Amino acid sequence: MSQTHKTKMGYVAAISAGVAMAFSGGVLAQELPATMTWSSYDVGSAGYAEASAMADAMGKEYGTKVRIQPSGSSIGRLQPVLQKRADVGFLATEAFFAAEGTEDFSKKRWGPQDIRVLAGRPAAFGMPTAADANINSFEDLKGKRVAFVAGNPSVNVKCEAYMAFGGVTTDDVEIVMFPSYGAAMKSIAEGKTDATCTTTTPSQMYELAESPRGLKWLGAPSSNVEGWEKLKSIAPFFGPRVEAVGAGLSEQNPAELMAYRYPVLTVRADMSADDAYAFVKAMDETFDIYKNATKVMPRWSLDVAGTPPADAAFHEGAIRYLKEKGTWTDAHQQWNDARVKRQQVLQAAWKETMAQGKDMSEEQFADLWEKNRQAALASSS
Repeated sequence: MSQTHKTKMGYVAAISAGVAMAFSGGVLAQELPATMTWSSYDVGSAGYAEASAMADAMGKEYGTKVRIQPSGSSIGRLQPVLQKRADVGFLATEAFFAAEGTEDFSKKRWGPQDIRVLAGRPAAFGMPTAADANINSFEDLKGKRVAFVAGNPSVNVKCEAYMAFGGVTTDDVEIVMFPSYGAAMKSIAEGKTDATCTTTTPSQMYELAESPRGLKWLGAPSSNVEGWEKLKSIAPFFGPRVEAVGAGLSEQNPAELMAYRYPVLTVRADMSADDAYAFVKAMDETFDIYKNATKVMPRWSLDVAGTPPADAAFHEGAIRYLKEKGTWTDAHQQWNDARVKRQQVLQAAWKETMAQGKDMSEEQFADLWEKNRQAALASSS
């Protein structure tokens, strides 16, 4: 056989191998798009900072250009994902509400959304207060000004749950509503409020700690069983956490706060398995580039961020990569199968509720949906 013929044969074989790999989910199917859009919390939030760090890492490694679309509202962060105007949402508890069809998503135009999770890092959430407001207990919180965010149940519901831990309701405090997350977080240092609820690492919290007012975290000790029962009656996705990373915190000065997943990298369930696989693989391959961008970025290691529980079921493409990496267990799969089933049950119940209540007012419909929702979950358990 001539050298020219050998070369041609080798070229054809290479093309054939490449095509086979592409169709089998191989190299070509694992590439990131040239451009991507991600949604996140406002500029200055932990979610925005972490999305920026990952975007920079993926740009350096793969040349992918990422546009980050910030929003101060739950709908503003999730809607671009649902409408395919954003590929990934760096979300908070709105992912849970969306999957469950509760809060903003209990309205007729929404319902339980068919979403999936790629990963989500463990985070702490608590109540930062102005040190000069002398809020040393939940009793001291009464009568104080607490910042809430308009159109953001992800923050507000968690804040109500946190106050419930100490036997405090929104009637016991002065709720001050702000148009955006960033404005609410800045309000304490600006003297407009005395407390709010957030994670420990937003830039505004570090600014508060350095401001004349100072920063003090109001704790939720794990030893207070009754308090935790009250908290979980409102926000069942929380657990206790001793946090030493964040504004005003250190190993010598930790705080007992609440634990959940934030940011939760959320996508549509119909995102292709190859695209989900490629994204999680890229997260893993660029981890060393972004892991030191903030103090909490090491928690994006997939042996931590790629494990249940999460606000919704994990995407099959993410699971495929996690299995290859060896971090996805049989117990994780059992959890995920149950979560997928729960989401399917809720989506079926929603269809029935829409048929029954199409002519009802929003208030009547909400009551019917909650009744049907609880009945469907009870019958499926």
